[in-house]
Amino acid sequence: MSSVVARCFASVPARSSDATWTAIVEMLTRGQSGTDRDELLAVIGTASSLIADQAPKDAAIIVTCEGPRTRIRCIYDENAVSGSGVNESALGFDPLAGEWAMSLPCPAEDLSWVQASLARHSARVTARDLSDTGEAKNEATTAGAAFEIDAKGFFG
Repeated sequence: MSSVVARCFASVPARSSDATWTAIVEMLTRGQSGTDRDELLAVIGTASSLIADQAPKDAAIIVTCEGPRTRIRCIYDENAVSGSGVNESALGFDPLAGEWAMSLPCPAEDLSWVQASLARHSARVTARDLSDTGEAKNEATTAGAAFEIDAKGFFG
């Protein structure tokens, strides 16, 4: 099973939704310029809209790559101001290594326009209904693979 790393970013009112997205991009790109950063900044309007709607409060932004999976949530209101539960520390790995992808949580009623908007700027940044954790299919596949034993090969 792949590792999962979680981060929680202070958002509104501690910082604007645009500033929250920029902080997330900064962490993911490790402060480096380049095509990954450009691609993530290209979706700032749509991502900021989802952050302003508090979509990543209970449903994580999920980033997958050849390394650990990164789950990012946002913290709002008093907790954002006080810093309670905030963890914006740097990652000890490159979260955009290899063929990375990002899934943003989105309210069901906004999903079609958000997906269309993201698709105009990126094939790797997508949206999913915020009731979909984005984990079940992958975890089931991983768990099944982890417990598959070739008894003939094992005892033979």
